[in-house]
Amino acid sequence: MNRFTTTQTAVLSALLFSVLAATAQAQSLRVRCETRADRSSASVDGMDVPTGAYTAVLMSGSGRVVSSTENTVANEVEIDFSSQRRDIRKGATAIPVNFIVGGAVTAELHDAAGATVLTGKANCRVR
Repeated sequence: MNRFTTTQTAVLSALLFSVLAATAQAQSLRVRCETRADRSSASVDGMDVPTGAYTAVLMSGSGRVVSSTENTVANEVEIDFSSQRRDIRKGATAIPVNFIVGGAVTAELHDAAGATVLTGKANCRVR
């Protein structure tokens, strides 16, 4: 004897699909950077992260800089780093002109409790 009607089976299938689809949206961290003779910049973007407040740690060579706290917007958080005064006035975390060493950076995204949520690396565009 079948315990579920066709309608119940359809509803359960739809619920299962919704749960699997939500789970499939994996968190990710995109790290981009650029270095020039007179400036350095980087962007750390957390995607599909839970709503909340985050900080980013940017590392290159022996350098390490921690950003100010940024809140998510639509489950994303973008944190910028720059040696340009204009970018810093707009909210980017200040880094030295020569911060990027060896053309690469590593980044960590931390939640409000200080736990590392995501990590990423990038080879920087050199101009």
